[in-house]
Amino acid sequence: MAPRSNSLPTKSLSLSFLVFCILPISLFFLFYLSHQQSSPSPSLTFTHKLSPNQNKSSFIKVYIADLPRSLNYGLLDTYWSIKSDSRIGSEIDNELRSDFSKTTNHKYLPYPENPIIKQYSAEYWILGDLMTPADLRVNSFAERVFNSDEADVIFVPFFATLSAEIQLIVEKGVFRKKVVGNGDYMRQKEVMDLIKGSDAWKRSGGRDHVFVVTDPVAMWHFKAELAPAILLVVDFGGWYKVGSKALNDSSSEMIQHTQVSLLKDVIVPYTHLLPRLHLSENQGRKTLVYFKGAKHRHRGGLVREKLWDLMVNEPDVVMEEGFPNATGREQSIKGMRSSEFCLHPAGDTPTSCRLFDAILSLCIPVIVSDDIELPFEGMVDYSDFSVFVSVNNALQPNWLVQYLRSISKRQKDTFRHNMAQIQHIFEYDSGQLGGIGPIPPDGAVNHIWKKVHQKLPMIKEAVSREKRKPQGVFVPLRCHCT
Repeated sequence: MAPRSNSLPTKSLSLSFLVFCILPISLFFLFYLSHQQSSPSPSLTFTHKLSPNQNKSSFIKVYIADLPRSLNYGLLDTYWSIKSDSRIGSEIDNELRSDFSKTTNHKYLPYPENPIIKQYSAEYWILGDLMTPADLRVNSFAERVFNSDEADVIFVPFFATLSAEIQLIVEKGVFRKKVVGNGDYMRQKEVMDLIKGSDAWKRSGGRDHVFVVTDPVAMWHFKAELAPAILLVVDFGGWYKVGSKALNDSSSEMIQHTQVSLLKDVIVPYTHLLPRLHLSENQGRKTLVYFKGAKHRHRGGLVREKLWDLMVNEPDVVMEEGFPNATGREQSIKGMRSSEFCLHPAGDTPTSCRLFDAILSLCIPVIVSDDIELPFEGMVDYSDFSVFVSVNNALQPNWLVQYLRSISKRQKDTFRHNMAQIQHIFEYDSGQLGGIGPIPPDGAVNHIWKKVHQKLPMIKEAVSREKRKPQGVFVPLRCHCT
């Protein structure tokens, strides 16, 4: 009898072995491809783009406080109806006024181009984003809500900078006086009366309210009343007062108010005045150091005058006194784009618009300001593209120029490459008529709201502490924190 065939078991065994080998390999490739699709390739990344499908719980919910139009967009009507402004830098706005007088459609008025005012235009772009119809706000980190009970924060839509600057044009002499003839004071008072009388303010003591106070003279008469709120400021330089020692011996020593703190407030960028230079457009830079601005300043800016005298005659160093009006603007563009380093000494305040013009010009900032606070720290590492120098070292003869000369070409190229990666986060301008429309997802407005969002746990804790405080109990403000 022929032996029984073993071919069937052998085939089954082979098939089982084949499945056993292939299945793990298939699962591995499926996992690998899935991981590759969900994981971005490694690169130098400073921000995260928003997606229309992003989880709404990660957004900040913002309610716009109810203020009359006369305190925001109506101020643009007032500004552009002024016949002329004799202050330096106003030439471009005087020309625009002539054009506006020939048209009747003033629904969407631009923010002033005068660099004195334009550098503080954050108030215009932030409100413009919030006023944009919901279906166009897919790039916005702030979600507008229409019930204050649903909001994380209450945004106060007052153009405080524009209000102050209008008063300085119309009648500067009464600017610091609390009189009816001071239109800015009256507007500030109207804002505070309306806001402090609202249920939202009474519920939180103002701790979840957001004010844009970028100009050092904005809200001049009510800074103490703003103390509990979240303040969007360019630095803390406008929040100082002379200490007793300074009064007695003419010292420049200053003491801080208790209104501002990095715990609750957000440092925001100035609006840059010079156009952006892309890395692909960068050309040879023949000048070592460039500076353009006023030589004589007050307070911490006294260092600028000393630094000027030390450096003005150094080879490959350009120190120009001037202002970015039409002529000065072109000089600044040329100077910053042809220099390796741009000097940023403190002025009347620790920072200035000059820093952001340098970044947009790919000119490596040299920051000589011991008390400086910078926008979006924690999101951006400024040491990746800037040189920080103490005032003490900078004022040693020949020290700064020698130090900058010692920085290698490779390091300078790295600085400039890193700078090009983050230029966009200092951009406010959405390119939209009236500032109302979709904003850049990785621009300044979204970064500001992200910084406010980071402070929400502290804000909610402060509101809870305010609620349990017995009636009549006064707790002094304690914001001397860095």
